Amino acid sequence: MKITFKKLDEKAVIPERATAGSAGLDISACLDSPVVLEPGEIKMIPTGLAAQTDCNDVAMLIYPRSGLSTKHGVSLANCVGVVDSDYRGAWFIPLINHGKQPFTVEHGMRIAQLVPTRVLIPEIEISESLDDTERGKGGFGSSGE
Repeated sequence: MKITFKKLDEKAVIPERATAGSAGLDISACLDSPVVLEPGEIKMIPTGLAAQTDCNDVAMLIYPRSGLSTKHGVSLANCVGVVDSDYRGAWFIPLINHGKQPFTVEHGMRIAQLVPTRVLIPEIEISESLDDTERGKGGFGSSGE
């Protein structure tokens, strides 16, 4: 599988793994000037990138970086971002500051991580009934705590 990145801004940083065993490729902010995230604030941070994969059954999933989350309370506003295989637009990372102090995002700062993931493309069928199971319609908490 191959990901092709396009720099939309000459100072954009191409995502890469921090170590050979890293699951994710670090995504960096592409900024003209620092951006301050006040506690509770959400801002869309540009990456200066667009990308494509060579497979239609791959989504590029964007996850928070554990260091930013645990040390500063900065995470993704949407928990996990999904870049569909046919999207070719600019990438922005929606950061939220859950911390108690303002947090400054600088150009080139690693702000998220990209994990390409195969997805199942289901065939959709409509039916008046579904198979019975032991659980049945048991909802939240029905299988124990």
